[in-house]
Amino acid sequence: MRKRVDMTVFLRSALCLFVASLVVSNAAACTVFAITPGASEDGSMYVGHTNDGVGKDWRNIDDISILYVPAADHAPGEKRAIVFDPDSGSDTAGGASGGDSRMVLGYIDQVPHTYAYYTGSYGMMNEHQLLSAECTEYAKVELDAAEGKRIFYSSELSNVALERCTKAREAVKLVGDLIDTYGYYGTGETLVFADPEEAWVIEICSSLDPEDGGGLWVAERIPDGEVFVAANEFRTREVVPGNPDQIYSNELFDKLEKAGLWSPADGSLDWLEAVSYGEYAHPYYSLMRVWRIQDRLAPSLNLSLYVENSYTKAYPFTVTPDEKVNLTGAFSLFRDHYEGTEFDLSTGKAAGPFGNPYRYLGPADAHTDFQNASYMEVRPGANPRPVSGVFCSYSYVAQARSSLPDPVGGVLWFGPAVAYETVYAPMYAGSTNVSAAYAAGDRFEYDPDAAYWTFDFVTNWAMLRYDAMIDEIIAKQGELEAESITLMQETDREAAELIAAGDDEGAARLLTNFTVTRGDEIIDEWHGLAGTLIVTYSNGLITDPATGAVEEPGYPGWWLNETGYQYGPRVYELEELHAAGGLNYTANTVLVPKNATFAEIRELI
Repeated sequence: MRKRVDMTVFLRSALCLFVASLVVSNAAACTVFAITPGASEDGSMYVGHTNDGVGKDWRNIDDISILYVPAADHAPGEKRAIVFDPDSGSDTAGGASGGDSRMVLGYIDQVPHTYAYYTGSYGMMNEHQLLSAECTEYAKVELDAAEGKRIFYSSELSNVALERCTKAREAVKLVGDLIDTYGYYGTGETLVFADPEEAWVIEICSSLDPEDGGGLWVAERIPDGEVFVAANEFRTREVVPGNPDQIYSNELFDKLEKAGLWSPADGSLDWLEAVSYGEYAHPYYSLMRVWRIQDRLAPSLNLSLYVENSYTKAYPFTVTPDEKVNLTGAFSLFRDHYEGTEFDLSTGKAAGPFGNPYRYLGPADAHTDFQNASYMEVRPGANPRPVSGVFCSYSYVAQARSSLPDPVGGVLWFGPAVAYETVYAPMYAGSTNVSAAYAAGDRFEYDPDAAYWTFDFVTNWAMLRYDAMIDEIIAKQGELEAESITLMQETDREAAELIAAGDDEGAARLLTNFTVTRGDEIIDEWHGLAGTLIVTYSNGLITDPATGAVEEPGYPGWWLNETGYQYGPRVYELEELHAAGGLNYTANTVLVPKNATFAEIRELI
């Protein structure tokens, strides 16, 4: 997801001049997928999104909470304000957000009725089972917002689509029309829209001419039975006129040819090559995640991790999974640190003595343009970018089911904080509220009652002794998610029966009560787990709260060898001990005569 462009926003009339150059807040980059009904075990549509960022979003609040927007009726002549999104520009880690994200860039005509939907940094799901997800891409041209000229970024595009549309194809057409009419600013973006039967991808960037108020976009349908993955690099390649599975912006070919980015003599238009330099922050930052999810789903393709450059065609637009994907399988796609591969972040020296898979971000990980038409920076110390990043604000898997009425069939499985250690809580499309814990939170103020901090605390505490704590975390996570699935099956049946009997209000009460109550229960259970982990793993010890037994496990032998602490101060001849080579840690204690020479001691150890 997140951003890179210098943002200079000119707001005239009642609005003052606002300039924000390379000071926007987010350090981020999302991973998204769409699993079509033909690729899923039960015929569900799944759309997933990791919101990997730091800072305020278009709501002018921290991007760690979920917002339920109710349906509404609007009077004739009413206008809908489009507000500036500070996430649309640079995402320097730890940078302070510049300005007020509530500044209005323009207005569009309001429609008589808007649908209820869930949103956060971007739109997620509406009451008619229309699902959405987002990730940011690297575009060659990323223009600033301009009042009345370039007023849309992907956040408001996704929100307006969920307010007004019921089908994925309808959503991409609306988004395209809004870009053509009102203009687009900020980073390149991918939006996924899906309904219970069909899924589409729309990829977007600024117009190539600053005087042009529009933008460029290409939309492509995801074939049923296939899975789409994107991770901060455009995934659309050849754009073919007349292709019924593609839609694109007005004058796309003419504008690219005029800018010298494509010519008919080049053959087919390659969208990625024409408008982007490819990966987002450093080589394999994007493509490694695409490879990982595609390889996990379709190992029979024998996809290679290694590619020649950003423009590789080694990874297809979609893959057919070797086995159909169920709900928990969809969750698991976001819970990955490259385990079992040569880039496994849970092993090796960098993971420390206890297998911590998370890495602190450094200068080499910054989302600044690392390549252009002339050069590519070779950055020292860049870490592999996992699917489950420690900087994740929230993630979700949205589910649509054609076999059930819209209020029941749509379920947003929402997980605060880091995907690997979160619990996905079910939120029905027909609910009119969420648990208060999920709708609150500020990254600058610790609040144990906020869902984000509830889960983020456990992730950070687990880093103290990850290899031991993660088993307990995963066990509790699996227990709660399985319980939610079981409880939801009964709620599905009861709500569908109420709707069939004409009691829509009763169904809404049932779905809302389930959504709120289940969210509260999950938070309570996670607080309990946190307390257990604190008691059990405080101060480097392992304490059994039930028996009072205390273990002092220390460090693994390989770590003691690597740190030069094979024996430590166990003999008085420390100089000789430190000078001796080849002394490996064995975990064995040996008895030596008190007056033994160091040569004799060394022979024994």
